[in-house]
Amino acid sequence: MHIDREDMLELTRRMTVSRNCFSRIAGAYMDEEGFIDGTFNTHFLKLSGSEKEKNLNIAKTVPYSNTNVNLRNYRLDQGARKPGSIMQLLEALRQCELKNDALLYSLYDYIGERYQPGYPYAVYLFFGSYDVPTKGKDKENQWESEEVYQFLIGTISPVTGDYEAGKPEAGFLYPAFANHSTDIDGINIYQADLQKYWAYRLDRKAFLPYNTLWNKMNNRS
Repeated sequence: MHIDREDMLELTRRMTVSRNCFSRIAGAYMDEEGFIDGTFNTHFLKLSGSEKEKNLNIAKTVPYSNTNVNLRNYRLDQGARKPGSIMQLLEALRQCELKNDALLYSLYDYIGERYQPGYPYAVYLFFGSYDVPTKGKDKENQWESEEVYQFLIGTISPVTGDYEAGKPEAGFLYPAFANHSTDIDGINIYQADLQKYWAYRLDRKAFLPYNTLWNKMNNRS
C-alpha cells in the first residue's frame, strides 16, 4: 500500500517542542550481543528542553524519511495478531501507553534475540496521541476533532558516547496513518540502509534483520 507523504508530514508537524504529541518515552540499551545493558521509562514532558528536542529528532526520523523507499507500508492479516505474536505485543504496548515494563522487556528480549549487529545499540519507543481535526469540503482543518490517533514509534540506533543514541538505522510506525486516519491493519517500517534491512516478513509474522529478505519482499507479487 502506498504511503501518502502528506499524511507523514501531518504527523511530523506535531513533533516539535512547542507542538509535541508524545506523552511517554521508553527504551533499552543493548550490548553488541543483544543483551539488555540498561533501560528507562519516563513521561516525555519530564525531559529537559534539550532532551525533548534530541528525542523528537530521533522519533521524526521514521515518518519524515523517504516515503515508499526508506519507509514502506505492510499489511497485517488476522494471523499476524495471534497470541504470542509480535503484533499482539505491539498492540498491548500501545494500549497500555508504554506503562507496562514487563511488556517492554518482552519486546527488548525479542529484538535482542534477533539482532546482534556487533556493536551496542539503543531501542527507543515513543507513545503519541494526535487529535485528528475534521477536514471540510475545502480540505481545510476545522476546530472539531475527528478521532484520536494513538500510535507507537520505535527506533533502533547505534549508541555513541555515554548512552547516546545516534541516528536511527531502523524503526516503525504502528499503526499506520493513512488518509488522515488510523490504519489499524497497517504498519510502516523504516530502514536507513536498504542493503541491510530490518523489515516485517509477512510469511513469518516477525521482524527479522536479514539482507536476503529485502529482495524477497521486493520480488513478492
